[in-house]
Amino acid sequence: MAGVVAKISKLFSIIKQNGGIRGSIVTLFRTDELKDGTLVGEDYLGNKYYENNRYFLGRNRWVVYGNRFGWDYEASQVPPEWHRWLHYMTDETPIANAPERQPWMLDHQENVTLQESQKYIPYSTTKPKITAWSPK
Repeated sequence: MAGVVAKISKLFSIIKQNGGIRGSIVTLFRTDELKDGTLVGEDYLGNKYYENNRYFLGRNRWVVYGNRFGWDYEASQVPPEWHRWLHYMTDETPIANAPERQPWMLDHQENVTLQESQKYIPYSTTKPKITAWSPK
């Protein structure tokens, strides 16, 4: 009986951490799972980074993308310094130990090929073999 009560209380704490019932439903639609963890940091894009070491390695760090991306979020919207932390290249967050900025480094920009106005569309450079008939 104590195990059932512990599971139910854990469920309620996960729902509370994800913003109540409405927030949990939105999180389920966006990420297909509900997780609980400690907020490690937030970047300038509004992404929030979480960690929970009760999950196994590879699943214990995750990002919740900011609301400005809506339903169109992807991995290129994570800045490089947080990418290092998410992929276990370092155990220190960029907040605790910011990487040294080199003069040759460019500012981070997300992949814009998903946006219709900036999409790259290749054109054909070969001459067509067949020409269309145009009546006069």
